[in-house]
Amino acid sequence: MNLLQSLLASLALNGIFFVFAAYLKTDVFTDITYSLSFVLLTAVLYLTSGGKGAAQVIASAMVILWGIRLGAYLFNRILHIKVDHRFDDKRNNPVRFGMFWLLQAVTVWVVMLPVFGILSAPESLEPPVWALAVSVAGFLAGFLIEAVADAQKYRFKSKEENRGKFMAEGLWSWSRHPNYFGEMLLWWSIAFPGLFIFRGAEFLYFIGPLFITLLIRFVSGVPLLEKSAEEKWGGSEAYVKYKGSTSLLIPLPPRKS
Repeated sequence: MNLLQSLLASLALNGIFFVFAAYLKTDVFTDITYSLSFVLLTAVLYLTSGGKGAAQVIASAMVILWGIRLGAYLFNRILHIKVDHRFDDKRNNPVRFGMFWLLQAVTVWVVMLPVFGILSAPESLEPPVWALAVSVAGFLAGFLIEAVADAQKYRFKSKEENRGKFMAEGLWSWSRHPNYFGEMLLWWSIAFPGLFIFRGAEFLYFIGPLFITLLIRFVSGVPLLEKSAEEKWGGSEAYVKYKGSTSLLIPLPPRKS
């Protein structure tokens, strides 16, 4: 599978689920399709790639593990909350709703670029063992941070007494967005072996982790949640104190006021 074929596969998969989502006017398929796209694309790329060295096996395993965990979490969450309010202004408009699905398909493809590069490389370009160890260690750190942060926030929001309150416990007392930090860390870690594999223009594959980092930090992740939090709790002294003492992204000990 080449780059164009992988893009078409992502577009086709998201297009199929978009049809169901638009027809049923439901949000159930959106996030699960995002995760499923990574899992299926990685599986197909691995099975059709020429190399089956340690770098290819490890990269594939990391993406699939991440995709299954995130997909299961997001699917369980949407089954409980029923509605994703991000789509309140799009769900009944096929064009606007379709644009979201199109962007999601392209995002999957772009983020997957370093994985494509690693899986397409010949085994003769196998990176050193220490580089693979760094990749796995960084991925596991990011994976655990994201998984723990998601679980802590889900438990917090599940309690009736916390309705309308902001999350400031566990990892969320060290970072206002620890799950996003974990997401960035794991994708850079997955791409890391590419430093020893890619040649020339192939280093452009690092657009993948750079793209997801910029998207989360400056576009659709942190800015939107920060704005929403400010609208909800900006007048709260407790939130102002939390915001002033807690790192925006990188988990760090709370600053003393």
